[in-house]
Amino acid sequence: MRRIEPKPGQESVWDYPRPPKLEKVDKEIRVIWNGKQIANTNDAYRILETSHPPVYYIPASHIQQKYLKRNTHRTFCEWKGQASYYDLVDEKKQTKNAGWYYHDPVAKFSDVKDYVAFYPSKMDACFVNGEQVQAQEGDFYGGWITKDIVGPFKGGPGTWGW
Repeated sequence: MRRIEPKPGQESVWDYPRPPKLEKVDKEIRVIWNGKQIANTNDAYRILETSHPPVYYIPASHIQQKYLKRNTHRTFCEWKGQASYYDLVDEKKQTKNAGWYYHDPVAKFSDVKDYVAFYPSKMDACFVNGEQVQAQEGDFYGGWITKDIVGPFKGGPGTWGW
C-alpha cells in the first residue's frame, strides 16, 4: 500500500482519524434509486475514518420514506454500535440492505441517530454538490469517493488487514 499525496483542495483518507470523526456537511447530498430521487439534503453528516472514503448520513426526514422497508439484518461497528438496515422497495424493484442506520449509537455519534447511509454501489447514482460519486470497492463499507478524496481505499481484495 502506498499513500497517494493529495493535491491542493484534496483530502487523503490516510489523514482521517481512527477512531473516526463525525463532521457536519452543508453540501447538497442526493441519492437516486430506480430512476427516482429518494433523498436530497443540505443537512447531512459524514464520518471520516482512516483508509475509508467518507460515508454520508442523511436525516430520515429528507428521505422518501415510502421506499424504505426495515429488515432484520444487523451488523456491529466497534465505534458506532449496532447498525440496522433498510431495503428499498417499490412496485418494480427491491434492493436488499441498501442503507443502514444507528437507532442507538454510542454517545460520540449520537448526532446521526436514525440518519441513513446508503451504499452508492446499490443506487443508480449518488451526488455530493452535483458530482456523481464512485462507490468504494467491496460490499462492506459504503464509502463515497469524489474527486477531492484520494486513497488508496480499504475495501477491495487484499485490503482487509489494513
